[in-house]
Amino acid sequence: MALTFIAKDPNTDGANCPTVWVDKDAGEFVIQGWKVDQATTAECLATGPIPDSETVVRLPVRMAAVLREAIDVAEGAHVR
Repeated sequence: MALTFIAKDPNTDGANCPTVWVDKDAGEFVIQGWKVDQATTAECLATGPIPDSETVVRLPVRMAAVLREAIDVAEGAHVR
């Protein structure tokens, strides 16, 4: 597995912050985000169970450009 680093949350100090990578071999996004609280988890569970092998994370909307870049990288439209 070789991850392509996309970016960290631009409004943080660069440590312990939301981060996005792309795993082109697996065709997956790898996302580090903030843990959600129990109320958010409950709302997510209203649409179905969250398997033990999955989790829900939260990213700030200000990272929309980072997610767009990750999509471009994943689709091969942008090479770092």
